[in-house]
Amino acid sequence: MAVRRFEEITRELDPPFAVADLDAFDSNAADLARRAAGRPIRVATKSVRCRDLLQRVLCTPGFAGLMCYTLAEALWLHREGLSDDILVAYPTADRSALRELAADPVAAASIALMVDSVDHLDLIDAATCSDRPEIRLCLEVDASWRPLPGLHVGTRRSPVHTAAQARRLAESVVRRKAFHLVGLMAYEGQIAGLGDAPSGRPLKAAALRWMQRRSAAELAERRAAVVRAVRALAPLEYVNGGGTGSLEGTAAERAVTEVAAGSGLIGPTLFDGYRAFGPRPAVLYALPVVHRPAARIATVFGGGYLASGPPGADRVPTPHWPAGLQLLATEGAGEVQTPVVGDAARRLRLGDRVWFRHAKERFTHYHLVAADRLTGTAPTYRGEGKSFG
Repeated sequence: MAVRRFEEITRELDPPFAVADLDAFDSNAADLARRAAGRPIRVATKSVRCRDLLQRVLCTPGFAGLMCYTLAEALWLHREGLSDDILVAYPTADRSALRELAADPVAAASIALMVDSVDHLDLIDAATCSDRPEIRLCLEVDASWRPLPGLHVGTRRSPVHTAAQARRLAESVVRRKAFHLVGLMAYEGQIAGLGDAPSGRPLKAAALRWMQRRSAAELAERRAAVVRAVRALAPLEYVNGGGTGSLEGTAAERAVTEVAAGSGLIGPTLFDGYRAFGPRPAVLYALPVVHRPAARIATVFGGGYLASGPPGADRVPTPHWPAGLQLLATEGAGEVQTPVVGDAARRLRLGDRVWFRHAKERFTHYHLVAADRLTGTAPTYRGEGKSFG
């Protein structure tokens, strides 16, 4: 849908506000399922953060289960009835949430916690009572590439890197009472989270593709060895891997039983730098022009909604409409105001809107649009008073 149509549909709304294009969201979901080639996709909630959208995608063929970012979030979504198959993607030190999980046998049978060390087992034991139900666990394996001693390419998530290390931790889990090892996860951020076609940087693109090919080959072999070692001790229910940026490659690995994706449903600016796919922008937000400091510059209110990760052009929101606008290099996207520059700025008046593509969700509600009309409003986590960190 052209953004001009958004302008007409939302003309009665005062910015700032965000719009979710359900047609684009559904199109992105279908494309993710196509790319996963039959592997179930677990939905990464940290990139969506809206119950209505999570419910929508879980009703889409090819999607099954949630990957939450905190245990408190997982407990809330379970209570709300979204899923009985939830994986918490990051280890938790939330003792209150652990006690809540241990006190609810139904939740304990539905939610798996991430661990990568015996210390995590000790923390869970210390936070919960001895007669608790079994706690479901997923073992996280470091998926980074280490081509040379001391050289680490990828995210630093887990001390477990080799099959031998994974087996030792699995042995510790199966020996402990009231723990049940059900899954294994390895997220290859150096492949899934780095676009292989950065605009205007052909040498960097070539280097990234070289790294990603070799990293993927090494990881596929190592992940298979890890799975064999752990399955010898526990009949895993799932082996999770990948992300939006690496679905095809990860789904092709025989050792992987499911993949994960979330941000590909929204289509943020991060994915403008990938060759293999290009999700439609499904969430846009409008900001009002409040200053006209120069003929080719308009300044809008707010806008500094930055994504996590190293600072860079792929981590900031992008002016989307009117076409031809850019962030001002010396100011970027600011917490209170954001200047945009370009010939299109000459035509902007005070109160006009500039539409941006998200780098990260920051609104309390989405106005839902489908078939060229507003169909409703859905609260995000923020709108429901749930931040979860």
